Amino acid sequence: MSESDTVWPPLSPIATGLSCKCPRCGRGKLFKGFLTMRERCDVCGLDFTFADPADGPAFFVLIFGCIPSLIFAFWFEMAIAPPIWVHAILTLPVIIVSCLLPLRPLKAWLVASQFRHHAGEGSLR
Repeated sequence: MSESDTVWPPLSPIATGLSCKCPRCGRGKLFKGFLTMRERCDVCGLDFTFADPADGPAFFVLIFGCIPSLIFAFWFEMAIAPPIWVHAILTLPVIIVSCLLPLRPLKAWLVASQFRHHAGEGSLR
């Protein structure tokens, strides 16, 4: 049986996204860098050129991570008015962590969702 004849069970986009694994086999690595995707899965050979999450991960991080962190920073400033070094020690790491940590799993989740739902660029035939 060749690789193209192999039947792959459907995997949860959330599970494969959070683990940053291949959306088809669930075992191969999706990324070769922090946000740089591999060209293909090293286990099942799935070509990742179909995937283009574009600005989706950045949008979700902005809405659900960055804005609440900045609201916290403004509240902290207005309620307590700490010196700037307290903001550098407390608020800056909160903003950085809430913006950087979710980027990779969100991008993997969007790629896995694109694979699961056969999403691609629109075309006129």
